[in-house]
Amino acid sequence: MSATGTGTGHVVVIGAGIAGLAAAHRLLARGQRVTVVEASGRVGGKLLPGEIAGVRVDLGAESMLARRPEAVTLARETGLADRLQPPATAGASIWTRGTLRPMPKGHVMGVPGAASALAGVLSDEGLARIERDADLPRTEVGDDVAVGEYVAARLGREVVDRLVEPLLGGVYAGDAYRISMRSAVPQLFQAVRTHDSLTEAVREIQARAAAAQQAGPVFMGIEGGVGTLPLAVARSVRDRGGEILTGTPVRELRRVGTASVGSGAAGAGPAWRVVAGDRVLDADAVVVAVPARAAADLLRAEAPAAAAELGAVEYASMALITLAYRRADLTLPEGSGFLVPPVDGRTIKASTFASQKWGWIAADDPEVVVLRTSVGRHGETEVLQRDDADLVEVSRHDLREATGLTAVPLRSRVTRWTDGLPQYPVGHHARVGRVREHVAKLPGLAVCGAQYDGVGIPACIASAYAAVDQLGGDFAGVAELTANPVQSLHGGAGE
Repeated sequence: MSATGTGTGHVVVIGAGIAGLAAAHRLLARGQRVTVVEASGRVGGKLLPGEIAGVRVDLGAESMLARRPEAVTLARETGLADRLQPPATAGASIWTRGTLRPMPKGHVMGVPGAASALAGVLSDEGLARIERDADLPRTEVGDDVAVGEYVAARLGREVVDRLVEPLLGGVYAGDAYRISMRSAVPQLFQAVRTHDSLTEAVREIQARAAAAQQAGPVFMGIEGGVGTLPLAVARSVRDRGGEILTGTPVRELRRVGTASVGSGAAGAGPAWRVVAGDRVLDADAVVVAVPARAAADLLRAEAPAAAAELGAVEYASMALITLAYRRADLTLPEGSGFLVPPVDGRTIKASTFASQKWGWIAADDPEVVVLRTSVGRHGETEVLQRDDADLVEVSRHDLREATGLTAVPLRSRVTRWTDGLPQYPVGHHARVGRVREHVAKLPGLAVCGAQYDGVGIPACIASAYAAVDQLGGDFAGVAELTANPVQSLHGGAGE
């Protein structure tokens, strides 16, 4: 590929999740010939549309951040403009200290600008502890710090345990006391580096946001589910002449030459060879868009240092339990659902009232109400070893305790996401930087996906676009994402 990003070379994209498909889509727009290879039998990765009791639902991620342009723009480019829908309700709750309480406002990922913002969720002692922040000496954050560790030192553990933990857990299924502030909440990390007080830093972020006056919804869904986005992108890729091979695991990735896409080096031959299924694909460039461990296996021969870094990335597993009820059998609290702090000792970590959150679900069948719960956090293995029937029962038990729901569901579905969410511990940004430094030494090779710059859909797409730019000799996008990851804001209870 030339420095302008145009050319007629052949690029192989390994992985047909949203990152790989977005990379293929952009490569085709720049005139490349593209082959996408995917080990599983379908495209979409963690985005999966499905149905329950005749109603269309998402069985994976269900919303995307709309305040960044990548996901919404890609949906429009692939024919989904008229199906984009914001949530029908944005009000969520938190199930803590024995009852459902309104989700506080006036915080950044659970970190308040003033103690009063968390009244009703925290105890009087917890609120008083927040007030001490202004009098504490500065806490240095260095090159990175764990969100929970820093916030607890400034505001007390109750803020972390009752609000920061469930919000971060909704995004990463991780442990707030291990998750990197620099990678997971980058705007907060930058603010605390220039303020002595954490609450003062939060107020500055809030003031900047108010001044920016961003219009429109924070999050967006798609009629039929965001799981239809990768299907639309795949359709567009094929319509433009791209080839997508599913059920085709890559067995070998080898550098065989020095040519690069669009180099025009006559007779130089391909730069890379990909052995996928029973196919041998010669390529001028390769985009590796698979999870960290699979990427490590692929890169071990040609980029062993990058492979070692990727092999150390940890993942959390989780399960989503989708339940369908007769509308006549239940009455739910208002809002989109609720989060559950681990400190309260419940099994589920969140529940989404899907029929209330998404108008298209309610419209599919007005007589059916769909809920979903999620279980599983990083390091939790026992709950995910239970069979599907047990997970349905523990979900029903916790829903009954939280909302009084006693009805028997019409249908239930359990969707397990083993190693579904990469973890972003302290030092994650430095690891990503090292991976990209090693990869950059191999012309015609780029990486992208959820393990680098953010786990949300826009982050994965931004990662893909930066990888494509890198193949064209433009490293600006990669450098920007590595320095400033995409904050994967919480998208409502259940995400």
